[in-house]
Amino acid sequence: MSLLTLLGNYGITTVVVLAWLSLYFILILWIFIYRYFSISMIISGEKKCLETLLGGRNALPKSSLLGANLIGIDKRLTEPMLQYALDKAIKDATIGLTFLAIVASTAPFIGLFGTVVEILEAFSKLGENSKATLDVIAPVISKALVATAAGILTAIPAYSFNLFLKRKVFELNTYLQLQINVLISPKSAT
Repeated sequence: MSLLTLLGNYGITTVVVLAWLSLYFILILWIFIYRYFSISMIISGEKKCLETLLGGRNALPKSSLLGANLIGIDKRLTEPMLQYALDKAIKDATIGLTFLAIVASTAPFIGLFGTVVEILEAFSKLGENSKATLDVIAPVISKALVATAAGILTAIPAYSFNLFLKRKVFELNTYLQLQINVLISPKSAT
């Protein structure tokens, strides 16, 4: 279907709204796939680092995010320094989640805006004709509702992906906090 055909069936506002929501949809899919695999790989590495620490080693493995965030800092591993590294790791792991939340909350309203504008345009055209029967109004309103459906269809995966990635970040936080607990435990100090 060409752009001219789409413009013939829908108003310019609906086309812009559908393009906007399509861009949102592509971005949320990309963010989810990229962040899911990158966080999953980090979690896998942090599991191994925790196992190494639990195996009796009293220093952070070089592959640990905590150690990577402390590179260049010439200080002993203190609890505040480890907490700083944890906070930085979590901040880096949550990149993209804000965008998913924004899309989840705004996409339905963007779609609704397209629907309202399309219905207003349809009613203004129907007002020019004196024949405003259900046969004339129903197709116009059904075309206008496409924008709302697209908004909801974009918001649902964005919200779901946001929650799913938050859970992955929580899992990462747990492994990093466990590493900190092992490092600062009295056994590690001796």
